[in-house]
Amino acid sequence: MASDAVRARMVQRLAAQGIADARVLRAMSTVERHRFVDSALVNQAYEDTSLPIGLGQTISKPSVVARMTELLLGAPALANKPGDRLGRVLEIGTGCGYQAAVLSHVAAEVYSIERLRGLHERARTHLRPFRLATVHLLLGDGMVGYAKGAPYAGIIAAAGGDAVPEAWLQQLAVGGRIVAPTQASTGGQALVVIDKTARGLERRVLEAVHFVPLKSGIA
Repeated sequence: MASDAVRARMVQRLAAQGIADARVLRAMSTVERHRFVDSALVNQAYEDTSLPIGLGQTISKPSVVARMTELLLGAPALANKPGDRLGRVLEIGTGCGYQAAVLSHVAAEVYSIERLRGLHERARTHLRPFRLATVHLLLGDGMVGYAKGAPYAGIIAAAGGDAVPEAWLQQLAVGGRIVAPTQASTGGQALVVIDKTARGLERRVLEAVHFVPLKSGIA
């Protein structure tokens, strides 16, 4: 697929929608989303839509990936150095591997956990050609995080539960940020940003979103 032109148009749309961080726009321009979807869906790869990736899961809309990545890069630790990369990031829910690939362009190191063995293997297949030495794919229970890699400058989740697990809060570095969907008071989901400061946790509830449920265990 000759994707450069359609990917450029996708990035132009993201900028028009308010994505302003040059690091995010570069990452979205670089990572070829069509390599992470089934061949039958390649022609839809650069539309702003979620697509099925098997096992009841989806690849998030490009606008959602860009939005969450931009929010992550707004962490307090980068407040005085807005052009820098984040440090180590933990991703909950690898899915097909697309978000991990995008994160690899804005973070020094990425640990990505997937609880579904089939998707974990699929992500490995998708990411292998890119040879991203800073991306580490883990099969495990995302609700408990990954303590061996902590502390994290950022934690980003592609599944939403009733609340942000305590393990994530414990594994987040001071100056770090969590971006995750959680249960909203309206009954749906909302995007939540939690900053860990020297004074404690600061939480903001943003726009409504729709992600798959956060589940424990390995399947």
